[in-house]
Amino acid sequence: MSISVLPFGPSDDRAIAEAVRIGLASVAEDLPDFPIFCPQRFTGSVRHPRPGDAPVHLLAHIDGQAAGLLELELPQLDNTENAAVDLMVHPAYRRRGVGRALLDRAVEVAREHRRKRLTAMTVDAVPAGTAFARQLGADSALLDVRRRLDVDRLDQAALAALLAEARGRATGYQVVLWRGHTPEEDLADIAYLEGRLLADAPMGDLAWEPERFDAERVRATDVALDARGRRRYHAGVRHQASGRLVGWTMLDVGATFDWHALQQITIVDPEHRGHRLGLLTKLENLRHLLAHESAVRAIDTFNAAANDHMITINERLGFRVMDRWTNWQLTI
Repeated sequence: MSISVLPFGPSDDRAIAEAVRIGLASVAEDLPDFPIFCPQRFTGSVRHPRPGDAPVHLLAHIDGQAAGLLELELPQLDNTENAAVDLMVHPAYRRRGVGRALLDRAVEVAREHRRKRLTAMTVDAVPAGTAFARQLGADSALLDVRRRLDVDRLDQAALAALLAEARGRATGYQVVLWRGHTPEEDLADIAYLEGRLLADAPMGDLAWEPERFDAERVRATDVALDARGRRRYHAGVRHQASGRLVGWTMLDVGATFDWHALQQITIVDPEHRGHRLGLLTKLENLRHLLAHESAVRAIDTFNAAANDHMITINERLGFRVMDRWTNWQLTI
């Protein structure tokens, strides 16, 4: 048995197709309820990286057969000592050293780019991933919890009462909704809010610094998400006295599975907290999404286990625990 690991790029259609096959098989085996691997999302990430990232994609073969996939994210604008790893092995080729071969090569590449740390996530539903991380000597740096909102079980009366409560506390603020690209007049405010996320959210022992966003990075991110086929729904709140957008949340739906949505960022400027703006934007955006995406049946969200404030909001909306994920950090 011979394992080879080689990089591939945006013009290698055959390697991309093999990577998609591995990703779909891996997720179908490990997380059948959670369609985290979308072929268009993956292909778009190879061909149109997010601004500020220079990813490396590795494909492992056993005796010529594609067996494993690894994506190594290499931030260029911030966190330049870090690299993030996403590793998948086809179920038919597990326990043959494919994962270790991919990771060994990823460590070499990371060191070539002067990185000091690797980060990765595993889910408790797949104990082999946890065991692999511990075997490598990685440290458990942050616990995340995935929760799901079952659209068919929404309590509309309870949601209406929550919305009335939130609107009653949000005097002096106006909700604004949009789809897709961020409006030009709001780019600077969205850049500020996006840049606050890692500063405000619990990060445990992860050595990740806040990201630096400006209007151009927001624009370029929108283009990259278009290439991934992500249909984005946004709700913001504008402070009427200043005209600034001071709160924002986003939901998105992928190109492959129209029944599933992801709750992405929710953030409120610290100067404007205490007015139920997080609850207000999430409720308004839920209505916004469902008005345009009638096929959506499930919405998943991730929160740090220590993020009590956001967890309280999500559980009031009806989100319930599905599984727990560990963020690992490995010094290389």
